Amino acid sequence: MSPSPRVVVCGPASWNHLIELDQLPEPVPHMQFARRSWHTIGGTSAGKALHLAGLGVDVRLWASLGADEDGARLRRRLTEAGVVVEAIASDQTERHVNLMADGGGRVSLYVSTPSAPSAAAVEAAASAVSAADLAVIDLSELGRLVLEAMPASPTPLWMDLHDYDGSAAFHEPFLRAADGVFMNDDGTDDPWTLMASCLDRGPRLAVCTLGAQGAIALEADGTRHEVAAVPATVVDTNGAGDAFMAGFLAARLRREPVAVALRAAAEQARSAIETDHLHPALGG
Repeated sequence: MSPSPRVVVCGPASWNHLIELDQLPEPVPHMQFARRSWHTIGGTSAGKALHLAGLGVDVRLWASLGADEDGARLRRRLTEAGVVVEAIASDQTERHVNLMADGGGRVSLYVSTPSAPSAAAVEAAASAVSAADLAVIDLSELGRLVLEAMPASPTPLWMDLHDYDGSAAFHEPFLRAADGVFMNDDGTDDPWTLMASCLDRGPRLAVCTLGAQGAIALEADGTRHEVAAVPATVVDTNGAGDAFMAGFLAARLRREPVAVALRAAAEQARSAIETDHLHPALGG
C-alpha cells in the first residue's frame, strides 16, 4: 500500500478567548454582561490542520509559536488531535479576544502577534512545502515569506483568500501562485465574476462559500458547481470555512471529482458549526 499523501499547512495558529454577548459593544463607555466565555485554539491554519487530521490526512502545521504558556497549550492540544506541529520560534504566541453576538457578528482584538520568523525558519518551511504532496499557504506574513522563498516545485498549492474583493494587493502573490483558491462572499456581490477573475490569474479552480446558502465552484474550463449547506444546529460559526476547505481537499486527495468533494466539504463544515471549538476533538 502506498503511503498516504502528506499535506503541509503554513500560517496562523492562536490561543483565543471567546466572549459571547447579547450585542456587540457600541463605541461609548458602558458595561455588558457576557452570556458565556471560553478559551480555545484559533487561527485559520490551525483550523484546516485539525480538520485534515480528523479526516485521516497526514498533516504538518507550520506556525509561529512562542515559548510561553499559550504556545505550550496550542502545541499540546494540536498534537493530541493528531496534528504534527512544526513550530517556528516567535517572541510570543498569537492571541486574540473575540467578541461575538448572534447573527455572526464578531470583533477580533489582537492581544499579541508573532514576531518575524528567521530566514532559516522560512527556508525550512519552504522546503517542507516543496516536499509535500499538497500544501495550503494561508494569508499571513509567514505565508508571504514562504512563497517568496519557494523554489520551483510541483507541489499543488491551495490558498484561502477569505473575504477577497478582487483587488486587495496583499492577496495577489497568493492568488497567482495557487492551483486552487477558496474565498467567501463577504467582499463581493457577484461571486461568479470574482471567481472568474481569479481563474484568469492562474488557478484551475475557485470555490466560494455562501454561508447558509452553501457554496459554488468554477473550473477553468467554465464548468460550474453548486452545493447546498448541510442542515446543522448552529453553536458557533468560527472555523466553518476552514472545515469546508479541509473536507474538500481530503476528498480531492482521494481523487474524488469536484462535485463529490463539495458535498464532503459541506458535511465537514457542519462538524465545525456544531461545536464551540474549531474542531470537535478540542471539546471537553
